[in-house]
Amino acid sequence: MFGDMPMIDITYPAGSISAEQRQALANEITTALLRAERAPDTEFFRSITWAIVHELPAEHVFAAGQPVQAPIVRVEATTPEGALSDRRRAEFVESATKAVREAFGIAEKETLTRVWVTHREIAEGSWGAGGQIIHFAQLREMADAARAEEGAAV
Repeated sequence: MFGDMPMIDITYPAGSISAEQRQALANEITTALLRAERAPDTEFFRSITWAIVHELPAEHVFAAGQPVQAPIVRVEATTPEGALSDRRRAEFVESATKAVREAFGIAEKETLTRVWVTHREIAEGSWGAGGQIIHFAQLREMADAARAEEGAAV
């Protein structure tokens, strides 16, 4: 019924990591965003959390106007307005940065110049899926129902 929320875009120079590392990274960042949102980590909520990887030709990635010598990585999360508090956004940034560092072998001291994590919020009433506007309250209701279902199953 619902689609594309939240979304994660991961951008880096092609050939920087293997296909297996790419899939593991997408999975780790998906998990990090679900945790930060306090959304249930269920098949349904994973299915509406999209991770889109943008592997750009290495010669198309620049820093200081020059092609990069070592991979730089941008992670951009897009969520409905109100999904992440400042504390939860910081939690996501920390987790996503760690996942990128591990996948790309980036030293912690290099993260400032090689790993950027940004977050965008979509204003309430500005996200549509399945031909209709999706409201954040609907997602909260679905999350609460999923948690109640998990509790009943235990």
